Amino acid sequence: MRIIMIDDEQAMHLIMKRILMKIVDVEIVGCFRETTSAFSYLENHDADLVFIDISMPKESGLEFAQRLRASGKLVRLVFVTSHKEYALSAFDVYAYDYIVKPVKQDRIHQTVQRVILELQSEKIQMEQVSSTSKVMFNCLGGMDIRSVQNVVVKWKTSKSAELFGYLLMHKGRLVSRGRIIEDIFSEMPHKNAETYLNTTVYQLRKLLDTYGLKESLHSDNNHYALALNQVHVDMLSFEEGCKQMIEIDDTNIEQALELEQLYAGDLFGDRAFPWAWSEVERLWLLYTTFTHRLCRALLNKGDTQTAIRLLTKLTAHNELDEATIMLYMKALAVQKNKEALIRQYLHYMETLYKELGITPSPEVAGYYNQLLSELN
Repeated sequence: MRIIMIDDEQAMHLIMKRILMKIVDVEIVGCFRETTSAFSYLENHDADLVFIDISMPKESGLEFAQRLRASGKLVRLVFVTSHKEYALSAFDVYAYDYIVKPVKQDRIHQTVQRVILELQSEKIQMEQVSSTSKVMFNCLGGMDIRSVQNVVVKWKTSKSAELFGYLLMHKGRLVSRGRIIEDIFSEMPHKNAETYLNTTVYQLRKLLDTYGLKESLHSDNNHYALALNQVHVDMLSFEEGCKQMIEIDDTNIEQALELEQLYAGDLFGDRAFPWAWSEVERLWLLYTTFTHRLCRALLNKGDTQTAIRLLTKLTAHNELDEATIMLYMKALAVQKNKEALIRQYLHYMETLYKELGITPSPEVAGYYNQLLSELN
């Protein structure tokens, strides 16, 4: 583990060195008495942990941390200070720990060992996916990135997951920083939003690096984009499959059933991103239209059980869709299940009146009466 120290007191350097040199797998890669040279070092080198004092000449430890976070770097920061009153401010800049002087060997060891365990866990995760030839981005019914070995890495923060979904939805197109801030970080002051965006980009790039996809997140001075050529995206596969399967019949009905299973739920699942609402609705309508076609093919084939299962799934999402209700009634009529047909129509009629204060349209009512008369 690579550690740097920033403290204007030379005595603290000596004390920390004596403590840290007793810990296995620790390497002190830099000791600085001011923040300017420390910041320059971190711009060009990696470190796993930074011990820093708060009271520093020219730039305080907190100001240094704010500048570091604004640059997008999420190196673990441990404040070592004589002042207890800065603890809350320290955690505003994602402090990993806060240690009050005089430092004790056991306290330093505890913090360092916690970092070592985290680094070991991250290394294991990277080794598990290092041989992955294809990565899957799943965003229907939830949000995750997984390897073909089904290894999933947890999101660092909810904002990194949101940024991933946002860029994914734009399908490789460049999106400006300003638009991202407006859509994702609008509840924050602009200066804070800029910092949070940099931090979130860093988190997402680090996560993608776990899968060897660090370069998939493209950026320039004012834009970001997520390249999708190296990954399988369930949303895109579903869309493309629906477009290609213009007709569904006995020759491709099994393929259509496999495609239907791709739609595990609404886009991004329970994550209700306001900027995604229109896309959620568009994909649901695409799924509904496709499933209607699939159910007609199933009914023509005589597979009423599968058709009813899919129609039940549609009505659970929207009980008032006329096309779905008419197909559902047809499936029950094909089964010659008169009681279920009557029950379904009465439930639809009651729900329609309760929710909208109206009765079924002449088309639905007429179709119900036609089906009922055919069963008599």
